[in-house]
Amino acid sequence: MRAMNSVKGIIFDYGGTIDTNGTHWGEVIWEQYKSTGVTNDNALFRDAYVHGERMLAKSPIIEPGDTFHTLLEKKIRIQAAWLRENGCPVTAKQETAIVEGCYKKVTDTLQTTLGVIEKIAARYPLVLVTNFYGNMPVVLKEFGLDKYFPTIVESSVVGLRKPNPALFALGVEALHLPAREILVVGDSYSKDIYPARTLGCKAVWIKNICWAPEDVKPNATPTAIIKSLEELPALLAL
Repeated sequence: MRAMNSVKGIIFDYGGTIDTNGTHWGEVIWEQYKSTGVTNDNALFRDAYVHGERMLAKSPIIEPGDTFHTLLEKKIRIQAAWLRENGCPVTAKQETAIVEGCYKKVTDTLQTTLGVIEKIAARYPLVLVTNFYGNMPVVLKEFGLDKYFPTIVESSVVGLRKPNPALFALGVEALHLPAREILVVGDSYSKDIYPARTLGCKAVWIKNICWAPEDVKPNATPTAIIKSLEELPALLAL
């Protein structure tokens, strides 16, 4: 694609992009809730998921040294407690099965996406811009990704959250490049693509399994839309 010829640096989202290859985390966890027999009530699950995310955003539940496995344990524990309080029993065995299923999804996905990141990092400087909980460096090291992202712009560390373009502006600043020469890669139009385009960056939307429909604004269309991260090297002519 001609528009990619001028790209000199790349900003990646993490959750839903690198770790699940375009599948929203709500959908990843939902599959585990169904497979373990907890509930087939999607509306009830979504309420539990949103409750959990709000709790994690408001309170320092995730500690800087927590691994991703520990993060999942805490996340699922909060969701399960809410479900029990709202009439949906979740056993300790089911909680463990959900955590292990989600963790396996990530390790399986990274067998593919890590190779893509490695290939792209050989050509371009990379920055990670993510809404996360303060333990992103530990998680990257856990999965062998730390060497590809020397700079991390993490929401809970800098005090900004997507979709605020200011979070991406910090990533642009870290690359020491004009926005027009930077590509942003993410799985959410509203949280990744739109703010990136408002800054003047190029943007590739990994549109796979979304949490909800997203409306694309005519003045901030993606530079390209792909279904998985494996398609990105071809766009960059790698």
